[in-house]
This record gives sequence, structure tokens and C-alpha cells, in this order.
Amino acid sequence: MTDALAGYAAALFGIGWAFRSRWVNFWARMTLVTGGLGLYALAVRPKLRQIRPTGRDVLVGALSAAGLYVVFQIGDRVTRQVLPRGASEIESIYALRRSAPRWLIALLLSSVIAPGEELFWRGLLQASLGERLGTRRGTLVTSACYAAVHVASGNLTLTGAAATAGVFWGVQYALLRRLASNIVSHILWDVWIFLIAPTPGARRDSPS
Repeated sequence: MTDALAGYAAALFGIGWAFRSRWVNFWARMTLVTGGLGLYALAVRPKLRQIRPTGRDVLVGALSAAGLYVVFQIGDRVTRQVLPRGASEIESIYALRRSAPRWLIALLLSSVIAPGEELFWRGLLQASLGERLGTRRGTLVTSACYAAVHVASGNLTLTGAAATAGVFWGVQYALLRRLASNIVSHILWDVWIFLIAPTPGARRDSPS
């Protein structure tokens, strides 16, 4: 449990730095932070090194990513209507697509960022909190922690999106106990919604 709490303290600092720093490039910063968190999870929880995705993990991950994509399609429309700054905050998120080549963003999302996040948030933090607090409370606390680190972005919409995705993937992991399917879902969803088929408002307001 101490390892998980120390990791969360590092996540608070690191992700805050990734959002607020001007060093190099956002994608370089986020890759460094999430890659570091993923490596930390592998170091303190060695059984995570044994994860090998099966065909079922790929199928479940793909279906999960599709389900979350539907949730965000609805969320995009609601956010633009309900939050005064919803549209501009969504546009600022998608503007990050212009800060690096698309192929490089896809590579970083699929090879480091998404896997690193799942290894740390579900593989280490949620698993550790679940052992201490029970599955349900461990899932809720982890999801809240995941949302909390995004507050540093200063983007309410992004924080809400992180909370939604955190609960979704947290419940998936709590039910299935298959981190591999979570990783597949996270990779596919990241690449699809951010680079291939953004939400309708993003396609309209933030052309590539």
C-alpha cells in the first residue's frame, strides 16, 4: 500500500508538471511521466510483468473501447450545451493534435501512454486500494484519484472526461480482473477518439 501511495504522490506532481510546464513538448512530457509511472508499477508489483493479452482480451478491449466512445459522443453534445466553456475546452484538448505529427502521437499513445496509465492506475493503485478497502470502494477511490490529477490542467471538461473514463475502466477491471483487456481498450479508445474519429464538435470546430 505504501508503494501505491508513493506512486500517487509522484503522479500528482508529474502529471501536474506535464500539463503546466513549457519544457519541450506536451507529448514528450506526458510520455515521460506516464512511462515512468508504468515502469514504477512494474517494479513494485512484479506480477504485472507476466501480463500477456489473449484473443479474448483483444475482443473485450475493442468492445469496451466502442462502448466508451459512445459515452463520449453523448458527453460531447451535453458538455457543449451545459458548460459555458465546454466547447472551448474540448477544442483546446483537440488542439494538442497539432503539436506533433499524427503518426508520432499514435505511436506514443499506443506504446507508452495508454499502457503506462493502465499499469499504474488499475494494475497498481486500484489493485492495492481494492486489497485494503474492498473492490467497490477501491474502484471509486482510484477513479477519484485519476480525475484529481487532471485538475492541474485547468480544464474542467478534461477533468470530467478523466473521471468518466476512470470509472469506466475501473469498473471493467473490477469485474474482469484482466488488465490486458483494459490496456487494449485504452489504446484503441485513445487513438480512435483523438486521431481517427473525434467527437462531432471537434471535427467541426478544430480541423486538422
